[in-house]
Amino acid sequence: MNTVNFMRFRHISTAISLTLLLISVVAIGMRGLNLGLDFTGGTLLEVEYETPVPLSEVKSVLDTAGYRDVVVQNFGSETDVLVRMSESFRDDLGNEVLGLLQTNVEDNSLTLLRSEFVGASVGEELRDQGGIAMLVALFVVMAYVAFRFQWKFSLGAVMALFHDVLIIVGMFALFQWEFDLNVLAALLAVIGYSLNDTIVVSDRIRENFRMMRIGSSVEIINESLTQTLGRTLMTSLTTILVLLALLFLGGDIIHNFALALTIGVGVGTYSSIYIAANLLLAFNVSREDLLPPELEEEGDEAP
Repeated sequence: MNTVNFMRFRHISTAISLTLLLISVVAIGMRGLNLGLDFTGGTLLEVEYETPVPLSEVKSVLDTAGYRDVVVQNFGSETDVLVRMSESFRDDLGNEVLGLLQTNVEDNSLTLLRSEFVGASVGEELRDQGGIAMLVALFVVMAYVAFRFQWKFSLGAVMALFHDVLIIVGMFALFQWEFDLNVLAALLAVIGYSLNDTIVVSDRIRENFRMMRIGSSVEIINESLTQTLGRTLMTSLTTILVLLALLFLGGDIIHNFALALTIGVGVGTYSSIYIAANLLLAFNVSREDLLPPELEEEGDEAP
């Protein structure tokens, strides 16, 4: 396979990444995140139908009535429907929603099983713990890559992960997609996926720096990226196919989870090539940085 000149586009990719990061920061600062009920709190209703009904119809009725941030899903069976909304809890809200739904169905009786308040304190605690977990993960990644490879690889890997996470969060802020605990879990999963891809690429770059005695840093990195291209494409494409199935067929409850992962896999694949590898050139990585330490031969003694 002919060597692909990936690094020919490194300046263009740098401009693209900086633009996306700037858009993300501005979107987060000006629009903020559209936090879900896990973080904001609201009302949870469980309604049992005599016969199954389309969830889209239930959601449409409640949206038309003016209820905010309605999420509708089946709970255990097709006749058991769970409704979450950001309305403040009140004693008559359950019966009010039940009466509204009853007037929009024929020959189908409804029963209100529960009506309760969903607090935001647990969500806030998990959000804080998730943020701490993300920072700890980045620190551990930096230490691991620095120990296994070299500090230039460590900075490149961590900055690539930061790049991926910030762009995902920025997209959710820009388009005001709901950000809940599922999305937070997806961010942690993206860190693992992107790191794995970066480690594979870094390992091949290190080996080629040691084996190829002729060639500049740009040529060696291009050769390494070309050698890992098939594995990267197969892994990314098969993962994205599964995520697209979840995105379009998985239902509302995991839609944003699958959306965040789909963006993350795409951006993570890009960052393994044009962020982590590109930064190695910016840090002036050389063959001397990666040569194993020379061991003194037996019998050699200091004079």
